[in-house]
Amino acid sequence: MINVLIETDRVELLSGEPRAISVPRSGGKKQKIWRCPTCQTALYSQYTSPRVRFVRAGTLDDPASVAPDVHIFTRSKLPWVELPESTPAFNVYYDTEKLWPKESLARLKAL
Repeated sequence: MINVLIETDRVELLSGEPRAISVPRSGGKKQKIWRCPTCQTALYSQYTSPRVRFVRAGTLDDPASVAPDVHIFTRSKLPWVELPESTPAFNVYYDTEKLWPKESLARLKAL
């Protein structure tokens, strides 16, 4: 799955009202996943800040317009999934401050 981080106020729904479902995470935390009420397709998630949505790239008008700039939680990838060596990959998460461009960090901080 490819997630695109987008400010909540920039996410535009074209139709319907997704349903938020709380699901458990490690460490006893929860995350919210908004799903289509008809087909239950996951549209986006909220892990921490309510001002940022982790939008499923496959739900965009043009999913091919985005490509991963990092791969995370690769510890659970299947052996036959090949990741390009040109894209950083991490067993779990990574240090955002070290990897993200300054412009992206500034946008995040502004939230």
